[in-house]
Amino acid sequence: MPIRRRLAAALRSRVAGPDADRRAAAIWLAPGERRFAPTDPICRVHNHAGMYAGGLRALLLQSLHPLAMAGVGEHSGYRGDPWGRLQRTSEFIAMTTFGPVEGAQRVLDRINRVHDTVSGTAPDGRTYDARDPHLLTWVHVAEIDSFLTAYQRYSRTPLTPAEADTYVAQASWAAGQLGVPDAPQTVADLQRRLSAYGPELAVTDGARDAAAFLLREPPLPIGARPGYWMLAAGAVTMLPDYARDLLGLRLGRVDAVAERLVLRPAGRLGTAAVGWALSEPSDPRNSPESSATSR
Repeated sequence: MPIRRRLAAALRSRVAGPDADRRAAAIWLAPGERRFAPTDPICRVHNHAGMYAGGLRALLLQSLHPLAMAGVGEHSGYRGDPWGRLQRTSEFIAMTTFGPVEGAQRVLDRINRVHDTVSGTAPDGRTYDARDPHLLTWVHVAEIDSFLTAYQRYSRTPLTPAEADTYVAQASWAAGQLGVPDAPQTVADLQRRLSAYGPELAVTDGARDAAAFLLREPPLPIGARPGYWMLAAGAVTMLPDYARDLLGLRLGRVDAVAERLVLRPAGRLGTAAVGWALSEPSDPRNSPESSATSR
């Protein structure tokens, strides 16, 4: 098997699971009406290799809300089953973006049933509930901001300001189905909503553990870690300054130099490698009917 196909298969098996081909067929090849056209901004963003670094950025940023992190730490099993959680998340994003409308609704209904079972008490004594609209909104805005930031940095054809607003609005549909009230419709609204959470954010033991797990001890074979760390480097450089400060990811005086000469180029190289691997022409995700843009 050519190296490109082997690398693509390895990536797909991690992100989509051992039955990646079956899932791909159910999303990209299944008949039925789609909510979005292949050229829509949401399809362009969610079909780009920048989603890998963007996803890592989202997880790091989301961990800074103590109640959201408590729910993840106690219920997601990210240490015991990190790939399972990633696969469920990737299926949600892919199905609600590219899949048949009926399939997307089934995935959303399943997630809502899971959320009904997720509640508890954080280490600081406050209660949390996965159905809490305030927490759902935080998870959504941190995620969408991360995906958009990654696409704008790594894509050869970044979205125009109007297209970026359309992306935010299109992403609001699935968020609303999951209980996010009045999800942002523009980039300006997205940034305003993110900023409003500032006073609630803090680094906790759970956030430190998540950062260590994601950045220093990923559940990968030794040989696969350098490529992963390139994506992680890109994710770190895209974090807002306040998030890097809280997570202790600033390098003091050498931070700017290291970012310019090492971290940013590493993130760009890692994303380009992923894009090359995943642009295998025989993959159904890359057919003219199912792919909005090359990675």
